[in-house]
Amino acid sequence: MKKLKIIFFGTPEFATYSLNELFKNNYIIEAVVTATDKRSGRGNKVQYSHVKKYCLENNLKLFQPESLKNVEFLRDLKLLQADLFVIVAYRMLPKEVWAVPHLGTINLHASILPQLRGAAPIQWALINGFEETGLTTFFINEKIDTGDVLLQKKVKINKGENFGSLHDKLMVKGALLLVSTIKLLENDNLRVQKQNLDFTHLIAPKLNKNNTRINWKKSGISISNLIRGLSPNPGAWTEMSGTGLTIKIFSALYVKSRKNSSVRFNFENKKLSILVKDGHIEINEIQIQGKKRMNFKEFINGFKKYNNIELH
Repeated sequence: MKKLKIIFFGTPEFATYSLNELFKNNYIIEAVVTATDKRSGRGNKVQYSHVKKYCLENNLKLFQPESLKNVEFLRDLKLLQADLFVIVAYRMLPKEVWAVPHLGTINLHASILPQLRGAAPIQWALINGFEETGLTTFFINEKIDTGDVLLQKKVKINKGENFGSLHDKLMVKGALLLVSTIKLLENDNLRVQKQNLDFTHLIAPKLNKNNTRINWKKSGISISNLIRGLSPNPGAWTEMSGTGLTIKIFSALYVKSRKNSSVRFNFENKKLSILVKDGHIEINEIQIQGKKRMNFKEFINGFKKYNNIELH
């Protein structure tokens, strides 16, 4: 059976794994669409996306449009006559794009839809304390993450798992689910299922300065979930009173107790802990503004002056 001709849309590492799985399964990648190049780091050098690097290494045709409604870009997409568009970790497409292929446009999303629609489903599954999340492939329509569902796979969240480890697990399983979806689509063996749009669900909004800040008024377990949901990046953050400095916490353990205190560092017993309303948070990895990441011992030894300082 002739393999489908595909145009792939994606940018980060999560997308690259799926692109590689399609490539390995001999699908015809007519072209790849990824984000424009960004400048960052020392020297403000141009940084290629993970997907662009993969395309250059494998000699794949690449588009990096500033606008997805650009007339020339739309013309070039249509001329390639792809059977299917596939999206993994890319921005929302206008109808002028997703309506082009005759088999439609499918997306891989890292949650069990309709739960956790939005830009950051992996992080929010952890922040909300889920014990299980998953993956969904679905058809794109006018509204974000609301199209008809193709396949879904549930994935257990292990105790202590953080964003980094869950991301990698879903990245691998997601690529396999995507290939399974396309194989069924080729053979017309997919049962499409409508999403329940009346379902009361948690959303997964884009991360920003406000929703990544630690709210010390919350329970210890909520604070711990936020920390692991944002580790290793972008990191849950807070401020040290009177210093003008922020810190990021990347690894911590919540210990339940009846202690009640103002929120402050505590260096007792050669441990770095923060007292909260229903226990304390033991810090394993931390980063002070302008410094490298360090473990709790390095912090205690190097920053004794911050013992007992209040956080907010």
